[in-house]
Amino acid sequence: MSIKEQAIAKIHQMPESLVQEVSNFIDFLLLKRSEDQWQLWLEYIESKKISESDFSDYLANLEDYENRLARGEIQW
Repeated sequence: MSIKEQAIAKIHQMPESLVQEVSNFIDFLLLKRSEDQWQLWLEYIESKKISESDFSDYLANLEDYENRLARGEIQW
């Protein structure tokens, strides 16, 4: 039995909630293999962290964001 067949057999034994987690992880691995998609994901996560930070760090986050924009690390 191949490793793929073993993995599928294990998935068949799991409850549906765990199968969803496995599916999400597979999506993550596929995303990670696509350089363009992975870069977009990393930019999304970074912008989400900035947007969800508390306002006590607002100025520092704004300056960091502007610097990253100027360096071309992220796009408007």
